Amino acid sequence: MSLRPLTEQERAEALAKAAAARAARATAKDQLKSGTLSVADLLSSGDGDSAIARMKVSEMLEALPGIGRVRAAAIMDELGIALSRRLRGLGVHQRRALVDFMNEKQIHPNTVQRNM
Repeated sequence: MSLRPLTEQERAEALAKAAAARAARATAKDQLKSGTLSVADLLSSGDGDSAIARMKVSEMLEALPGIGRVRAAAIMDELGIALSRRLRGLGVHQRRALVDFMNEKQIHPNTVQRNM
């Protein structure tokens, strides 16, 4: 099934909407990195903001200082979260486990520890 071609106006609106969503996700990641936004706050803001809800969990984790791709993948594997999962797709128990893990390991932007 092919999609109908978009008009120039529809295409411009779609491009603007996509750019706004990318900017919102970038802002959220910057706030995570600087410590002005917590993981719990980001998860709850994803309920009302569809741009944030579409962020991958791995992207969110990688935005935290001291966490790269390998460490993010290890955290997600330990918590039973698929690498392709987006914030919108997290269940209640997965959200709670993620926030508890961050608190337990004290993984916060300003107090990152190297040992897991």
